[in-house]
Amino acid sequence: MKNLIISLSLVTALLASCSPATDKKVKKNTSPDTQKEVAASTPEPVKNDLPKSEIPGDFSTLVPIDLLNSKSTNVYDKYGIEFSGNCYSCDLTSLSITKKQIRWTNVCEEKDTFEIDDFSFSNEGNKTIFKTPERTYIITQIDKAPVYELVIEGKKLELKNKRISKYFTTSKALSLFTEHDCGNFEG
Repeated sequence: MKNLIISLSLVTALLASCSPATDKKVKKNTSPDTQKEVAASTPEPVKNDLPKSEIPGDFSTLVPIDLLNSKSTNVYDKYGIEFSGNCYSCDLTSLSITKKQIRWTNVCEEKDTFEIDDFSFSNEGNKTIFKTPERTYIITQIDKAPVYELVIEGKKLELKNKRISKYFTTSKALSLFTEHDCGNFEG
C-alpha cells in the first residue's frame, strides 16, 4: 500500500512539474538598464491597414427597372423600364447613395424626396449592405450590365408617391435597356 501511495505522489509531482503554470518564473529587474531592454524588446502591435469599404460610384444615380421577360438571355431585353410606374402612376423612385446620404426621389418630381442620413455600410463581395436603426438595405449586383437587386429587411418602408423597385441600373446604362413608349401619357 505504501508503494501505491508513493507511486501516486511521484506521478502527481511529475504532472505538476510539467504544467505550464509552474514554468513561469518571475524575473526581477535590478538595474534601470535591464528595464529599458525589456521594454524595448516587446513587440509593437501590428496595425491592420485594411482598405476602408467604399460605396460604389454607380450608387449615386440608380434608376428603377423591372423584370420584363424572364426567359430572355439578353439582359437588356430581360430587364427594362417599367411602363406603369413611369407612365401611368408615376410613383417609382430613383435611388442615390453617397457617403453621407441615401435619397429616394420620385422619378417624375425631383423635389419629392425622402432622405436618410444615419446609416452605416459594408461590402461583401457583390453585395453592399446599408444599415439604419429601422432597416437593412442589401444591394446585390446580379449582372455586369449593370443590374442591381434591392432587398429591404426590417421595418416596412412606406413612402408617399414613391414606390421602390426591386431592380435598378445606372442612369448611364438605362438607354441600353428595353423601353416602353408611354404613348399618350405624359410620363
